[in-house]
Amino acid sequence: MGADRVHAYGAAAGLLGDLLLGDPRRGHPVAAFGRAAGAVERLLWRDHRGWGALHTVVCAGGAVAVAAVAARAVRGRPAASVALTGAATWAVVGGTSLVREARGIGRALEAGDVETARERLPRLCGRDPQALDADGIARAVVESVAENTSDAVVGALVWGAVGGVPGLVGFRAVNTLDAMVGHRSPRHLRYGWASARLDDVAGWPGARLTAVLAAAAGDDPRGAVRAWRADAGRHPSPNAGPVEASFAGALGVRLGGTLSYGGRVEHRPVLNGAAGRPVVARDIERAARLSRRVGLLALGVTVAARFVATKALDARKGRTS
Repeated sequence: MGADRVHAYGAAAGLLGDLLLGDPRRGHPVAAFGRAAGAVERLLWRDHRGWGALHTVVCAGGAVAVAAVAARAVRGRPAASVALTGAATWAVVGGTSLVREARGIGRALEAGDVETARERLPRLCGRDPQALDADGIARAVVESVAENTSDAVVGALVWGAVGGVPGLVGFRAVNTLDAMVGHRSPRHLRYGWASARLDDVAGWPGARLTAVLAAAAGDDPRGAVRAWRADAGRHPSPNAGPVEASFAGALGVRLGGTLSYGGRVEHRPVLNGAAGRPVVARDIERAARLSRRVGLLALGVTVAARFVATKALDARKGRTS
């Protein structure tokens, strides 16, 4: 069995596992990586970019090395290779947990239970829930669903198609490091610089594919493309901008604006402001469904792209041999 088929079967099995099982309550490999990265930070932390870069190399490089050793150990055994790819895909993809948390908040809002929605919001994003009313919570959830569709699903599938199991694990390691140290807190402004920049680079292809697929799978493809072209570049994040703008246009809503993180207020540009309406609770379910469709389409696109790339490489080798 060729490597392209191993990847296709393993990635499909892993995504199916996520759809059926979601993340484990205890013993998640990503949580174990986070604890190890936290221990490395306690050992290495200095208020210096160089030490932060070393932290990134040790943690992300170590994760990729372990994955490469595991992939090499099962090379030549198709069943074991498919199983490893499936397990790695299931471990790094988080679409079901994302949708589950979003829907839980949406149900609370639709029932008028704003306090429960506020209690649940920190499980999904870092906004200050007490600073938000019901519509503000709904907007935060839709924005988080859009951004995490790229980070927790599509980006992982892209790097899995490019680099196999090491690609899957490496992308999740980089994304986790960014969440841990890549934010603009006084402690991590310099120390987390390398992790944040590496996450921007790793997330670039997945974010663009997510934006394309959201436009294709959404209710208003033209609106999604229009919002992406007009507003994505105004967002402070090079990857969240295209994703959130495309989701906003596809759903016909406005995203962005004033928000609060850890007591720090930010005024972000409004996405799809000319054509969209304010987000309301029912839009959370629409965003969740769009996220599901985008994830499934991403699986098909990345598997097909790997097949095409493998065939092209084989043909090239045949011409030069």
